[in-house]
Amino acid sequence: MKLLVVLVNYNGFQLTADCLDSIAGIVDEVPGTRVGVCDNGSRPGTADAPGDADRLAAFIADRGYGGWCSLTTISPNLGFTGGNNAVIRPALALDDPPEHVLLLNNDTIVRPGAFRELVGFLDRNPAAGLAGSRLEDPDGTPQVSAFRFFNLRNEFDTVARFGPVTKLVRHAVVPLPVYDEPTEVDWVAGASLLIRREVIDAIGPLDDDYYTYFDDIDLCHSAKKAGWPTWYVPASRVVHLVGQTTGITHAKGVAAKAKRRPGYWFQARRRYWLKHHGFAGALAADAAHAAGLLVRLGRRLLTRKPTGLPDRFVRDFARHSAWVRGGKLNVVENPALSGPS
Repeated sequence: MKLLVVLVNYNGFQLTADCLDSIAGIVDEVPGTRVGVCDNGSRPGTADAPGDADRLAAFIADRGYGGWCSLTTISPNLGFTGGNNAVIRPALALDDPPEHVLLLNNDTIVRPGAFRELVGFLDRNPAAGLAGSRLEDPDGTPQVSAFRFFNLRNEFDTVARFGPVTKLVRHAVVPLPVYDEPTEVDWVAGASLLIRREVIDAIGPLDDDYYTYFDDIDLCHSAKKAGWPTWYVPASRVVHLVGQTTGITHAKGVAAKAKRRPGYWFQARRRYWLKHHGFAGALAADAAHAAGLLVRLGRRLLTRKPTGLPDRFVRDFARHSAWVRGGKLNVVENPALSGPS
C-alpha cells in the first residue's frame, strides 16, 4: 500500500460524506491509495433514524467506494488519537503496510493534487518525516496552518495579546507566515498531515493518552526529537471548515471561541509541557501563561472591553495547572468514560 488516508467520524455523517466525495475525485492520483474511516462512538441509531455507522456503511456501498474505502466502528469514543490509531495499527500489521499515513479531518474537502503533492514531496525528500497541506477557506483564502513550537515567550504573548509585547517577541510567535514554497517548520495542523511510516516505526502512532488536542504538536515534536523534521507543502491544498468537528482549536490561540474549554483541553496542554519540557518547564509555562492572563485582565479593567477569554477560563486554567496538579504525566481523561472534568 502506498498511502493510507485516515478519517475519524463522530456524529458528523454529512461532513464525512462530503469529504469522501472529494477524495473520490483524486483517489487515483496516488496509485495504491486506501481510505480508512473510523466511526468513533457516534450516537446509535433507531429504527427510524439510523446511526452514523450504518449510514456511512450504506453511503460507501451506494457510492461504490468499497474498492478503496473501508469502515471501522469503535465504541466508546476514543478521541482523535484513539480513532486514528484504530485504523493505523491494523494497517501497519498487514503484509503490505502503507508507506505513508495521512491524517485527514473529516471537516475537509481535498483539492485536486492534494495527495500527490504531499506524497511526492516525501518521496523526493527522504530526510523529511512529515508534511502538511496548505489549509484554506472554501474561497481559497489561506489559513494559518504552520507553527513554531510553544515556548515561554509565545506562551505569554498568546494569552496577553498586547501589541508592544507581540512586537518584541515577533520572532517567537506561534503562527508562521503562509509560505508559497515548501518550508521546514516546527509543526503543522493535524487536519491534513502526512507521516512517513518510518516515523511511526520510530516513535509510534499518535499518543493515545492525549484523547484529543495537542496531539499534532506532540507528534511533530516527538518526530523532531527522533531526527524527522516536519515540512509545510503549500502545493497540497485542502479546504478546512474550521471548528466543524470540535468547535475550538488550540492553534487559533487561547480565545478562539468564547465557549468553555473542556477539562481535557487543559489536561492535554499540561501533558504536552510535562512530556516535552519536564516538570520545571511545565511550571514555567504556567507562570508565563498566568502572567499573560494578568496583562489581559488588566487591560479589561482599563479599557472596559471584553477579554475574549472562554467562559471560566481563568479558574479552569488554575485548577488544571502543573502548580496545582503536579508533575505526574497523567493520561488525559476520556469524557466518554469519566464524564466532564
